[in-house]
Amino acid sequence: MMSGRTKLELTWIGKDQEPRLEPRILIEDPELSYHAPFRVSENDIFDNRLIFGDNLLALKALEQEFTGKIKCIFIDPPYNTGSAFSHYDDGLEHSIWLSMMRDRLVLLRTLLKNDGSIWITIDDNEVHYLKVLCDEVFGRNNFVAHCIWQKVYSERMDAKGFSNSHDHILVYRKSEAFKVKQLPKEQNQQQFNFYDEVAKKYYRRRSLRKEGSESLRTDRPSMWYPIQAPDGSLIFPIKPDGTEGRWRWKEENVKERYSELEFVKKDGRWEIYVKQYLHDNPMRPPSTIWFQEEVGHNHEAKLEVKMFNKDVVFDTPKPERLLKRIIELSTDPNDIVLDSFAGSGTTGAVAHKIGRRWIMIELGEHCHTHIIPRMKKVIDGTDQGGISKMVNWKGGGGFRYYRLAPSLLEKDKFGNWVISKQYNAAMLAEAMCKHMGFTYCPDEQVYWKQGKSTERDYIYTTTQLVTREIADQIQTQMADGETLLICCKAYTVNPDDYPNITFVKIPQAVLKKCEFGRDDYSLSISQLPPKETVEQIELFGEEDGQ
Repeated sequence: MMSGRTKLELTWIGKDQEPRLEPRILIEDPELSYHAPFRVSENDIFDNRLIFGDNLLALKALEQEFTGKIKCIFIDPPYNTGSAFSHYDDGLEHSIWLSMMRDRLVLLRTLLKNDGSIWITIDDNEVHYLKVLCDEVFGRNNFVAHCIWQKVYSERMDAKGFSNSHDHILVYRKSEAFKVKQLPKEQNQQQFNFYDEVAKKYYRRRSLRKEGSESLRTDRPSMWYPIQAPDGSLIFPIKPDGTEGRWRWKEENVKERYSELEFVKKDGRWEIYVKQYLHDNPMRPPSTIWFQEEVGHNHEAKLEVKMFNKDVVFDTPKPERLLKRIIELSTDPNDIVLDSFAGSGTTGAVAHKIGRRWIMIELGEHCHTHIIPRMKKVIDGTDQGGISKMVNWKGGGGFRYYRLAPSLLEKDKFGNWVISKQYNAAMLAEAMCKHMGFTYCPDEQVYWKQGKSTERDYIYTTTQLVTREIADQIQTQMADGETLLICCKAYTVNPDDYPNITFVKIPQAVLKKCEFGRDDYSLSISQLPPKETVEQIELFGEEDGQ
């Protein structure tokens, strides 16, 4: 018998080693931020964010402010193909790739709105492992779709074996509140050659009698019933050859929508048609197969990248039409779209052009060589490639550029943890707010009200020695019911004398909360466990079982 605690899951070496991430603050670099000099329209969006730094630390940095606020996440992670892409340290040992994805997916799920969704492009090498991993993180019941994207427009004649023509797009939701939108449905106006004088609309006829496969009375016996004709006779779904068929609609639907039916007598027998009006049903549900004619292909994407950087073109960029499809299926105007593997910046470019707010994270130097030049052209309106003409893009809006702050703590020459010398007073105050669960919002009038967790619970961070004189002065300014957390290097007061004030020391107060001094959680072969450790695990299993 199986244990009641046993569950179906994907396992790998190092799965139990979850990172203890430091919640860094973000520092804006105004020289790299960019905004249009004037409003192009009332819908311009200026509060977009481009973050340069390790994407796992950046996601942790966003957690406090954006938990439950992101409507759509699109990521195009390294595919782990072993091809050693020039822009990513790709082709890694499988366990490292799985840990990398798990750690990021957990944080990404936290950031999603309740009605939000995540879309992940991946190839054949990892798609099935990623599906199982996403089932664990998001819940198998929150799987939405597995779409196939035709990424090329012709077969490779030099392929050994199969010519790979597609990539995968896995779609998961945060909860049942997510509803995928529909796509515009093209209608051939020549087919709508009848005119309804009452409705003042053109329409086409569709037989109410079911045609094609599963059209016999025996297939759906409940769909065999009589409908009264204008002359009072009863009409059954009998085919011209005399075979007993069935209706498309249930009997109750016929009664409710009788006015939509048209009765036509042909060769002495009645035919019943449904009137389908032009433009009445202009939408259709999205298919799980996305052809390159509709959403673009890799070559198209490379041409788009060349428009703003001719020297370095990505191997596998995504076309703007593909991102337009994803974002429009999952968001409304002004929703936030997040891409934590930003690459050449396609997600932000498309989101910007169709009126969505965006956050992009990128660690590579192409953040500066590709994304910033691209977004400047988008904002200036000089980028008329991609979907620009399709959506009549004229420019406008802007973004703020952020870097991850350095680690809050560093070791001195004696190996002791101390506050980093790169932190000024404001940075330290903001960082301690994040570490202690407060929102950073300095009060212009009261210096010790640097942040708050509730309307009456505050935090004050200082590198001063907190004496009785300082504590007394603060206490006299505190209103009834207010509480305060003071974070300082040292204090000489008796905490029991101040029941509404809590005193903690830095760095002791945060030292065990997370891992300090680590700036890189990206993919790296150096993160693999030693060979002898792997061999021991394979031979003897771990202490708690195989």
